[in-house]
Amino acid sequence: MQLGMIGLGKMGANMVRRIMGAGHECVVFDQSPEAVEALKNEGARGATSLAELVSKLDAPRAIWIMVPAGEITEGVVQELAGLMSKGDMMIDGGNSMFKDDARRAIELTPKGIHYLDCGTSGGVWGIDRGYCLMIGGDKDAVTHLDPIFKCLAPGRGDVERTPGRESGQGTAEEGYLHCGPAGAGHYVKMIHNGIEYGLMQSYAEGFDILNTAREESVPKEYRYELEIGEIAEVWRRGSVVGSWLLDLTAQALVEQPDLEDYSGYVTDSGEGRWTVNAAVEQAVPADVLTAALYTRFRSRQSHTFAEKILSAMRHKFGGHVENK
Repeated sequence: MQLGMIGLGKMGANMVRRIMGAGHECVVFDQSPEAVEALKNEGARGATSLAELVSKLDAPRAIWIMVPAGEITEGVVQELAGLMSKGDMMIDGGNSMFKDDARRAIELTPKGIHYLDCGTSGGVWGIDRGYCLMIGGDKDAVTHLDPIFKCLAPGRGDVERTPGRESGQGTAEEGYLHCGPAGAGHYVKMIHNGIEYGLMQSYAEGFDILNTAREESVPKEYRYELEIGEIAEVWRRGSVVGSWLLDLTAQALVEQPDLEDYSGYVTDSGEGRWTVNAAVEQAVPADVLTAALYTRFRSRQSHTFAEKILSAMRHKFGGHVENK
């Protein structure tokens, strides 16, 4: 199968590698000629413009957009809309706002272009682990693109089946899911990222409490010099709080027990804010997720060990580099 990929950053380039590794053909474009050249050397076909990329794909074309959400994505969508034809498929795999997806799908319908939104989780590790995909859009287009989604997703691997699930029950066990019409994929991914904020904040606060148990303000009989890295490691082994985020935290603490290279400045990529806004619009209490978002705001004013933990986790799973 053919796929065009626009955006060859931390995730886009590795997604192309995973897709080509499954035997599919990729045509790639990026504002950086060096990024395009690097993938050409690995077997991709390069393009120097969006028009050239479209021209190198056979109808019905499938083009995946993997660029920063907002004005950049909007510009790419609008330019492609003037280049693509009826029956073609456009997939936004970035972190767009779900309301923008719904609007774009409506705008592209008269042209006969299928617009899909695909929430993509996996970060810099996805090339090996696979990417969890949450897809919105027309069912027929999603079905047509199933070979691409399937090769990007992790597959069942060695994860135990949930008791009670019957064999052959949908694609969720493979790591990808058609969530509903346009916007549904990014809506689910938005909530996913909001939950991620809360999980990360819980770990960060817990480790901060452990770290301050040594301080002189704590009564001597209750004062402990705890090995934070060792605690992270033991929790990875059979604990109910074990997770991939904890795995990455343990790795960061092995590399730097005091996290000295992390200032604790923690940014937010938008989905946390959108999750809180959705909670307000739907009148759903979201105390933990809201507090986690506000803590990120506060981190830009003062930094604690908890915020260094958050910063280290973001760097480990997504390659995010903090602003110093």
